[in-house]
Amino acid sequence: MTTNNNNSTKLRHELKHRINLREDLVLSQRLRKLFERDSHCGTDGSYRVTSLYFDTPYDDALRDKLSGISRREKFRIRYYGDNPTFIKLEKKSKINGLSEKLSVVLRPDEAERILSGDISFMLDSGKHLLEELYSKMNGEGLAPKTVVSYSREAFVYAPGNVRITLDRDVRTSLGSTDFLNPDVFRMPVMDGITVLEVKYDRFLPEIAAMAVQVPGRRASACSKYALCRRFD
Repeated sequence: MTTNNNNSTKLRHELKHRINLREDLVLSQRLRKLFERDSHCGTDGSYRVTSLYFDTPYDDALRDKLSGISRREKFRIRYYGDNPTFIKLEKKSKINGLSEKLSVVLRPDEAERILSGDISFMLDSGKHLLEELYSKMNGEGLAPKTVVSYSREAFVYAPGNVRITLDRDVRTSLGSTDFLNPDVFRMPVMDGITVLEVKYDRFLPEIAAMAVQVPGRRASACSKYALCRRFD
């Protein structure tokens, strides 16, 4: 969960698989024996992730994703757990199959102002990412669109800067953008399906590659945002 206020980021590989409950159970048991859990995991080994995604009136971010455009981007505001006190604005970019993420911390009152449409403060924030979002909200009509929430179990492995995540119980709030309220009803969108993600820098160590093998599964496009947009 690195926070970055500048453009000195690096591109990372990102592989995604949709797996079933049986495959999830086997993988989870295997990963627990081989790798350390992410330091943010709770006592049950997981944590809740809640994100609010932005899109244009023409759903450009969604259309680019579904069309497989090689260079695309999406903005989201995200917090962890059930207490939205630590909030981040993130810009996720895809560049010829590689991923880049920029992020900046938001105060809760700043997040609330963005949700209410009071965005003038962003222009003078001194934070490049906020200024860019301001520009695109004004110039392209970018606006809060959909809430995506899920439970994540995460593992890390230092060689290759590997991060392996199992995202379960994906939910959406049916068009509501009130993502700061954890009590809002969110409907499950993927019963019995887990999203396995494998992220790494220049190389994927053999132990990690072997650990995430699921017979008969190949990496495929699997966007939790796109899945939740089906219910708009």
